[in-house]
Amino acid sequence: MAVIKTNNEIIWKRRTTKKQLAIWLAWLVGISIVLFAWSIISERTVWFFVQDAPRQAADIGGRMVPPKWSYISKLITPVWDTINIATLGTVIAMIIAVPVAFCAARNTTPHSTVRVVALFIIVSSRSVNSLIWALMLVFILGPGVLAGTIAIGLRSIGFCAKLIYESIEEIDENQVEAIKATGASNLQRMTYGILPQVLPTIAGVGIYRWDINIRESTILGLVGAGGIGLQLSASINTLAWTQVSTILLVILVTVFISEWVSAKVRGAII
Repeated sequence: MAVIKTNNEIIWKRRTTKKQLAIWLAWLVGISIVLFAWSIISERTVWFFVQDAPRQAADIGGRMVPPKWSYISKLITPVWDTINIATLGTVIAMIIAVPVAFCAARNTTPHSTVRVVALFIIVSSRSVNSLIWALMLVFILGPGVLAGTIAIGLRSIGFCAKLIYESIEEIDENQVEAIKATGASNLQRMTYGILPQVLPTIAGVGIYRWDINIRESTILGLVGAGGIGLQLSASINTLAWTQVSTILLVILVTVFISEWVSAKVRGAII
């Protein structure tokens, strides 16, 4: 008995074959990129140090035990500075990020040119790491917590604004149209139609970013931007490994508490 293939079956098989070829081609390109990157890394790596790394790590680990518990009293002020840097930096970022987000959202931007500028601000902020911001600001403002606070703020603007403007674009337009039908002005539509829908997102993003900034603030001291990172850098430079282990434990506890507080507050808001 002859087997008759319809046009749909032939087309389906051709599409399947093309899809398989595309998948294999994607895998080939991906593997080629990985091998190329590995060859560059391998050429620029001193493998003698890599082979000796386990012994060095074990040696440093042994010197870090036991932690120097008496050093904790000297870390109270740096930890407080770290929390202040994260908190004030987050506040600065939210003050700037909210209007930037409204300018970036398609349904609230006053003009397409304004939206382009707002998106440029978001991308610029997110493209530069907080450590780089801190490094530049230390040269401009001098070392200290002010440089760290502004660095955290500049880094956080793009993150917060992006999440907020995406939330603004996903609001229920029916509520806005209902308010508009009553003859409300643009400001009233913004105040009563849009803002109530995005306020939980704004609050949640602010708390979430504060949690992230606590962690980022702990390393800004490595470039002189204040916080507990200053003590960490000084202890590493002087090979005071028992102090380093104490600082790392304090950072761990601080981050754990900040995550717990952030989760509780976001849960209460959302």
